[in-house]
Amino acid sequence: MLSSRLQEVLDGPWAHVRKAARAELAGDKFVAVPGETIDEARERVTRLLRELPADPGVAAGFPIEYGGQADPGGSVVAAEMLAQIDLSLMVKAGVQWGLFGGAVVALGTTYHHDRYLRSIIDADLLGCFAMTETGHGSDVQQLRTTCTYDPATQTFDLHTPHDAARKDYIGNAARDGRMAVVFAQLITGGRRYGVHAWLVPIRDERGEPLPGVTIGDDGHKAGLLGVDNGRLSFDHVTVPREMLLDRYGQVAPDGTYTSSIDNDIRRFFTMLGTLVRGRVVVGGSAANAAKSALTIAVRYGESRRQFTAPGETREVALNDYLAHQRVLGINLAHAYALHFAQDELVSTLHEVQTADGPVDEHRQRELESRAAGLKAAQTWHATRAIQAAREACGGAGYLAENRLPGLKADTDVFTTFEGDNTVLLQLVAKGLLTGYRDAFGSLDGWGRATFAAEQVRAMVLERTAARSLIQRLIDAVPGRDEEVALTDRGWHLALFEDREKHLLEGAVRRLRRGAGRKGRQFDIFNDVQDHVLEVARAHIDRIVLEAFVAGIDRTADDEARALLSQVCDLYVLSTVEAHKGWYLEHQRLTPARSKAVTARVNDLLRRLRPHLTTLVDAFAIPDEWLNAAILREEPGRQDVMAAEDTAAE
Repeated sequence: MLSSRLQEVLDGPWAHVRKAARAELAGDKFVAVPGETIDEARERVTRLLRELPADPGVAAGFPIEYGGQADPGGSVVAAEMLAQIDLSLMVKAGVQWGLFGGAVVALGTTYHHDRYLRSIIDADLLGCFAMTETGHGSDVQQLRTTCTYDPATQTFDLHTPHDAARKDYIGNAARDGRMAVVFAQLITGGRRYGVHAWLVPIRDERGEPLPGVTIGDDGHKAGLLGVDNGRLSFDHVTVPREMLLDRYGQVAPDGTYTSSIDNDIRRFFTMLGTLVRGRVVVGGSAANAAKSALTIAVRYGESRRQFTAPGETREVALNDYLAHQRVLGINLAHAYALHFAQDELVSTLHEVQTADGPVDEHRQRELESRAAGLKAAQTWHATRAIQAAREACGGAGYLAENRLPGLKADTDVFTTFEGDNTVLLQLVAKGLLTGYRDAFGSLDGWGRATFAAEQVRAMVLERTAARSLIQRLIDAVPGRDEEVALTDRGWHLALFEDREKHLLEGAVRRLRRGAGRKGRQFDIFNDVQDHVLEVARAHIDRIVLEAFVAGIDRTADDEARALLSQVCDLYVLSTVEAHKGWYLEHQRLTPARSKAVTARVNDLLRRLRPHLTTLVDAFAIPDEWLNAAILREEPGRQDVMAAEDTAAE
């Protein structure tokens, strides 16, 4: 079957993890349960957390010597698979093994690993990742919690100075966590050394808060009821010196601070960079949740019929309507594109985090930027696609028994946790602009520098995958756009690259003008913030397309490759259609060609109509995981329709 051959392509490098998840988590034991109370959901999710298979599983990223598999890529894919079963369970597992355990691995040393990792992997020790504060989420450098060293006692004093400095929205805190990785400002010898992390007990063996620790419950949320988000405050809590996670910064018994990274800011971002896996998981999990929603809606649209065509008695299937295809087909094309981009990102993360020798800082920064950009793209896609799927199912889509309301509620927060999406886009854009700053000097220097378009390519437009293939396709594009077919892949790549490059050049010119006025640096950047965000979006669109092209190139089966090529055409042209105002304003498209883009999108949707179920079947999501009553009713509904059609004939 074509769907099976497509599945082989989509399952990718970690196919064994995906297949194991489908086999070992089969049935309805782990699926979300609509209508639970908070207490019921929390109890169920905590119990199931300890029953999740370890091999392969979310804990696969831990070192082999402590019971893991040293497979960070596999751990990400395992978490993505959980997202199709129960997002509360995925987030709970991510907090335990990704954030809490991951921080101990990445920021701690052998002392911490030997003492705690085995019990963390076994879920005997449940923990929290206490970074975000009520008053500071995105701006982590400005956290207000302090941890002050006293050489007389060789201990730290952990303190929450005011309510805005309490740790908030912390998973595992309200009910289950026994320890927390707490991020705070390190102070020793009267000097601050920036944000560091400590491993801090917060509850005793009976589950009661320890002296000086105040624990609150964030209570009812819009979704993710099975995750016990809570608040933590510390009233001069004593923390032993050895509980500092000191891989990147050490405090000697006499209070002397040392670090292999002298610069406080560089050290801080190096520490955060080691925790990038959580952001990769969030983006991939959101995209997988969207696949579940689209699968439900496409399958329902195949059996649900409404209205008759003139002169006919048989009602028309929802999927036959162009308006329906525009909703589901375009979102499905974006789901495929993002899947290939996520696969490439996970592979890069795995390579970076398993490489021998010192960290390649350039590759690490590139990984962080790409993780930030894709997380934003994937979570916004999930919000749009799940809402589209909900509406495509009409009233049935509003019923909890059909899963879509739960997917919508559970993924809504994904756009703002593990980094607010708008902030993440600025991170991406600033990374692109850094190439200019490094080459041309300060903002003032930009006003004097000679601008060269080829330098843009060398500095910031790095290829994602299949570099030689992509460059060859671009180089083969004829000089005049009117001579290029709308489905020419080289033209697609050149069009996306041109938009990114033009937006970036424009942002630099505006920043130069701002620098020339000698105003506040904040005002200079803030005045072009909208432009900068568009630069980031264009950059993400390009790297997603390049990953899709590389994925098609790797596809050996001719029929699967041809279908994926059409899906890629739809991804590209629907994206161009969404930005046709820009392309027209900047004379990248003529009005006639702009109209032709819309016509071609509609034509592609008609061509892909017979393959809609094939495309969602290739996601290989078990029916029990979809957990939608309208799909369980589908066979009976089809039998009735067939009988009615026969009678009408």
